[in-house]
Amino acid sequence: MSEQRPRIDIALVHHPVLNKNGETIGSAVTNLDLHDIARAARTFGVENYYVITPYTDQQEMVSEIVDHWQTGHGATRNPARKEALELVRISPSLGETIEIISQQRGERPLILTTSAKVQDNTLNYGSARDLIAAGRPVLLLFGTAHGLAPEISTLADHSLPPINGSTNYNHLSVRSAVSIILDRLLAVQN
Repeated sequence: MSEQRPRIDIALVHHPVLNKNGETIGSAVTNLDLHDIARAARTFGVENYYVITPYTDQQEMVSEIVDHWQTGHGATRNPARKEALELVRISPSLGETIEIISQQRGERPLILTTSAKVQDNTLNYGSARDLIAAGRPVLLLFGTAHGLAPEISTLADHSLPPINGSTNYNHLSVRSAVSIILDRLLAVQN
């Protein structure tokens, strides 16, 4: 029996995102986000992990880090990390990412955003799992800094519910949020 992989891509958006004052900014890429999100993406069968930043210095940094683990000393030292980082794609904008995925999949992906706050267009995790299981291509967007800028909402088909713990504290790292959400959407149900 062949394993059918989900048609899901994820993107970590570094622009446009919000700062703590609600202003639209661009944020810096972090090494930890590259590694940890790539490992989660590989674990759950994500096709591609897009790092979206318009800044060429940030794109070059991502490329250097990934190259180290693909062709440099890191490739032989840690083959599992090499395998995970093969999923990383650099993109200058969300629009270009959507276009690339649309061409690859033959249709525009369903765009799902994530947020620490409830959004008007919220789709529950069960319904999102059903769309993924039906073979619908999906692009799942995660924001850096203080979340995705409002203009991204106009491109989104739905937003997933926030991750709620047992306290009022709601400041997960994006790495943690990605892992939790991928588990909710793609884990083998026991």
